[in-house]
Amino acid sequence: MATATVSIAALAAHEGRTVRVRGWLYNRRASKKLQFLILRDGTGVVQGVLVRDEVEASVWEAAEALGQECSLEVEGLVRSDPRSPGGCEMGLTGLRLIGASEGYPISKKAHGPDFLLDHRHLWLRSRRPRAILKIRDEVIFGIRDWLHRRGFYCVDSPIFTPNACEGTTTLFETEYFGGTAYLSQSGQLYNEAAAMALGKVFCFGPAFRAEKSKTRRHLTEFWMVEPEVAFLDLDGTMDLIEAFVADLVARVLDRCATELKILERDTASLERVKAPFPRISYREASTLLEGKGTGFVAGGDFGAKDETVLSEGFDRPVFVHRFPSAIKAFYMKEDPEDSALSLSVDLLAPEGKGEIVGGGQREESLEVLEGRIEAHDLPREEFEWYLDLRRFGSVPHAGFGMGLERAVAWICGLEHLREAIPFPRMIHRLKP
Repeated sequence: MATATVSIAALAAHEGRTVRVRGWLYNRRASKKLQFLILRDGTGVVQGVLVRDEVEASVWEAAEALGQECSLEVEGLVRSDPRSPGGCEMGLTGLRLIGASEGYPISKKAHGPDFLLDHRHLWLRSRRPRAILKIRDEVIFGIRDWLHRRGFYCVDSPIFTPNACEGTTTLFETEYFGGTAYLSQSGQLYNEAAAMALGKVFCFGPAFRAEKSKTRRHLTEFWMVEPEVAFLDLDGTMDLIEAFVADLVARVLDRCATELKILERDTASLERVKAPFPRISYREASTLLEGKGTGFVAGGDFGAKDETVLSEGFDRPVFVHRFPSAIKAFYMKEDPEDSALSLSVDLLAPEGKGEIVGGGQREESLEVLEGRIEAHDLPREEFEWYLDLRRFGSVPHAGFGMGLERAVAWICGLEHLREAIPFPRMIHRLKP
């Protein structure tokens, strides 16, 4: 019978059998009589043990010549080993080099962040980045699964847009067949159109902000999920965000325990992420910030220090709602009880991770929205299609956007968003 080729994750099911595994050499340790080959294949890591007296000399010599991160195929007996991550190891009897690797630049010694980012295409192979990417994948799958199970339809929004959504100062501009187009800051405006067709929708894709910021909370290219719902108000939006975030965290805790352990993440703080989340108004938040020395000025938006101070008072994410209309986008609905305020909300993550969700109720009145476009000095002709949504069967509606990298950074306990995306794009980072 032919020897089966299996993944490392499936090895435990083949205990007592001889199998083949294909992967990369993560590490190698050796003595005069033994060689320990640590292999990885994307599904896991396994130790292969080579005993000099039990294999042909050519096999032993081939193993001695292996370079870090070479690709190879090994054959051996699967045996139980409770000390191993997957509960087993392989007693190797043969190996075949597939792709050589000499002078691999990332070693066990400490490397600076710039070096690692310059070699991001190789750094992804290391233990920590692999764990983060697996958690990111689980969050992505969880987002789609959660929304689909609740009747949301995915409607893809365009990347090229003729207008701004979040402010004209952070637009990436590009020539478009003799005209001008911009890279999308958000799919929200198009989501509103889709919500009028399907009721409950979301888009999930890249967004671009030309922010000249070097902080750990900003990327120029990031991913965002944006649900939008017809006949939804601000309170309903907070209920939706609360259930969405709590379930995503619970999913990662359940399915990514190994990866969280690799990252040395304190899961106790994640286990406290359960509904209900505290809800405070912007004015209450302003009072809490008084005398804290963050530099906050009432009426302005929160900075990173403000968000950190606010979140320190809570053991789970906290909603801040009803921000001043003056600091929110033109489409945000005014609070009917106070026109100086908007029906907006941010969700601040604990542990100083800042805003991870922003949303609110949209203005459904044609007359009011026309006035807002004029007041913000926006090109009326570029928003005629958006105004049509108010001309033909307008309804109250609301939604939110969650930055994927911000959510992943919080869940993983990362200090910088650049670790939460495979190939980060920042103000001074366009390669690799």
